[in-house]
Amino acid sequence: MDEEFYSHLFEKQDRVLNIPPNNHIAKWALAVVHLMFPEQSKKHFSSVVELKSAFAELEQDLAVILQFNDSSTEHSSTKIAANFFKQLPELYRVLNTDIKAIYEGDPAAFSEFEVIRSYPGLFAISLYRIAHQLCRLGVPLIPRILTEHAHSKTGIDIHPSAKIGEYFHIDHGTGVVIGESCTIGNHVKIYQGVTLGALSVRKNMAGTKRHPTVQDRVVIYSGATILGGDTVIGHDSVIGGNVWLTDSVAPHSTVYHTPMISVQNIISKS
Repeated sequence: MDEEFYSHLFEKQDRVLNIPPNNHIAKWALAVVHLMFPEQSKKHFSSVVELKSAFAELEQDLAVILQFNDSSTEHSSTKIAANFFKQLPELYRVLNTDIKAIYEGDPAAFSEFEVIRSYPGLFAISLYRIAHQLCRLGVPLIPRILTEHAHSKTGIDIHPSAKIGEYFHIDHGTGVVIGESCTIGNHVKIYQGVTLGALSVRKNMAGTKRHPTVQDRVVIYSGATILGGDTVIGHDSVIGGNVWLTDSVAPHSTVYHTPMISVQNIISKS
């Protein structure tokens, strides 16, 4: 057997041994969501002090996770964790706009409680918003782990670096892809199977604006594909199902695909 191969694996395990497993990191993020939205949790707190203590424990947990991520120091990990939790009230406010958008935009939703408890779109958006805030604080790896966890559970793939405004609604959601450099405005609604992607996947384009911009109050129906960093979907536009777009669209546009479909009704003669 090749001893060099085994030696390489042995040395590699020492470098990654202390990094928490992905499910541990996802569990931390879901605990944050559950504290903000007790509709998703059976846990009950007897006082505000007890609730604040639970948040403080999660802040300490994040500091520990960060310390083992990319060789962060204890001091920097503690500072990043504190900054993240200082932003939690704003994160909670924005998530409530998403909940409102989903409830008001879906005739099948009977209550915001139902949205919080059962909608996969909100699950994916919640983990994305936590991941995006960590991205803004300069945290590597962990944000991607969180959004990939949501991807595995919902089929909704949102890169943590994408910039998404308030009142965001993903309806149904399976197969949605939102790329790294995508920018999405406020009051945007996206249906299942939508791709906001790049025209090229060349590695030398890393760090460039490769994904489209979607302005405010746009609706994108199922199966639409919108590609390219220079592509802008103007505000108040509607993009129909199965549309393929690589060019910009002016505000207040309606774009639709017209497939050739013919139906023949054959009535048998007795």
